[in-house]
Amino acid sequence: MKIFITGGSGLLGQYLNIELSKYHKILTQYNSNIGNCDKFESVKLDLANTVGLENIFNDFKPEVVIHTAAISDPTKAQKMDPKTVYAINVLATEKIAQLCEKYKAKMFYTSTDLVYAGYRGSMLSEDAKLVPVSLYAEMKLMGEVKIQQTFNDYIILRMALLYGLGFNHSKCHFDFMYNNLIKGEEVKLFTDQFRTPLSLPEAARMMNELIAKDVRTEIINFGGNERVSRYEFGERLCDAAGFDKNLLVKITLDDVPDMPKVEDVSMSNEKLKSFQIETRSISESIQKILEIF
Repeated sequence: MKIFITGGSGLLGQYLNIELSKYHKILTQYNSNIGNCDKFESVKLDLANTVGLENIFNDFKPEVVIHTAAISDPTKAQKMDPKTVYAINVLATEKIAQLCEKYKAKMFYTSTDLVYAGYRGSMLSEDAKLVPVSLYAEMKLMGEVKIQQTFNDYIILRMALLYGLGFNHSKCHFDFMYNNLIKGEEVKLFTDQFRTPLSLPEAARMMNELIAKDVRTEIINFGGNERVSRYEFGERLCDAAGFDKNLLVKITLDDVPDMPKVEDVSMSNEKLKSFQIETRSISESIQKILEIF
């Protein structure tokens, strides 16, 4: 199958490059950082370049498009010009959906668990109340709407908190936590924010499995099985790697004034399981990450 990946040099994109290239012909897109895209058929493109985008579709003729590219750091997005965030996270998404319709490609869109109301309870289903409290989450939700208004051959994945060790320039909080603990330095972790984390290798594997399914016009929670706080997640890492749990410092969301207050966006993955896609436990996934690196 021919698959076009946007954001191929990003945190998830680089894992997708590795996993999907084992089974498919991929073309992976990057812009400011190349990441591991130079090891695969790739293209440097600003997604605001709609002519360049159309040329890719016309020349490569993808059967599947996985759209991961975005301004994805909520804190960074909050400080940027909203028009810039809108151009990348919404307008580019709409254009890609239009091209997918025109060229008969299925679109996978990585949204976020942060679109949910973070005060409505735990293990939320796909029809739970949506109240995005950050600019990033709001525009991710707008991207979902643009896709649904454009055509019906899509799968919207509401991504859980992703964790793992990033390749090249790409980093996430797990990298920070792991590297600090190795050096014997303290790590401050929320006790009052709950997620259903998913490892990067697992996410790439599961997306490859989902590509093979005859599924369309679906919104799917894409996360792990376990609801944990950031602090509890840190404890799991300490258990797996033998780090000192005394280095973990408990804090609350109120201790970080500029942090959007998202208390609980843990998601039920029952719909995902209904497509016969399973995931490892957090402890197993962390152990796999440590084995790779």
